[in-house]
Amino acid sequence: MSDTGTFKRFALLASDAHRAKTAYADLLPTHDWVPVEEADVAVVLGGDGFMLQTLHEMLNRGKVIPAYGLNRGTVGFMMNRYRNGGNVLSRVQKARPFTFSPLRMEATTQDGKEHTFLAINEVSLLREMRQTAKIEVSVNGRVRIKELVCDGVLLSTPAGSTAYNLSANGPILPLDSKLLALTPISPFRPRRWNGAILPDHLPVKFRILEAAKRPVSAVADQTELRDIAEVLLTVERDTELTLLFDKGHSLDERIVAEQFQV
Repeated sequence: MSDTGTFKRFALLASDAHRAKTAYADLLPTHDWVPVEEADVAVVLGGDGFMLQTLHEMLNRGKVIPAYGLNRGTVGFMMNRYRNGGNVLSRVQKARPFTFSPLRMEATTQDGKEHTFLAINEVSLLREMRQTAKIEVSVNGRVRIKELVCDGVLLSTPAGSTAYNLSANGPILPLDSKLLALTPISPFRPRRWNGAILPDHLPVKFRILEAAKRPVSAVADQTELRDIAEVLLTVERDTELTLLFDKGHSLDERIVAEQFQV
């Protein structure tokens, strides 16, 4: 099989979902797939959760390649439409890239230990117990809210703005906006604060108040760290991820369409 496009070596990955496994079995005989470690591009079968998992595994391995998703999951916001019998490799070669950088979370726990994680969608801080969290919010080195009393707060990238951020009534961000969404989760005080839209070059810092009495966890996409004391968030500009989308079905179009759902 000869491919004359940009990509030469293709990996095929599938989630454990039944629909993804069925699609994997259908596509497996159509090409000489290679392990993801040897590939130029990954064809990912599943939903948004599996795509996030795949991208994080690439980051952990230290080799990040473009990913072309086919929706065999539930939401599939980061995926393309699956078509039976379609020429997947041709679609990949013609797909348009969307390149972005993840968030870098530097967190300190109550015992003084420091941890670093990357988040593609968002970093969310969540109360661990029945009592509300109390969080000091700083942006660009200045305290903006001395005491946010809430169930939590999150900082979202444009790519993640239609995920948890949207469910928390946060704004949808265009992909090329170079903005971040700072969104409270069930805020009690200040009650009328609905969040903020920030330039993505500004660092955001959360300091947990009464941390022992009101413990808070930090979640970077799918990775949770409990009993935190402080979190610093910046954009990891030295790292780039690339998603591939069919022409006419880009993430930009989906973000626009999402804002007209009624």
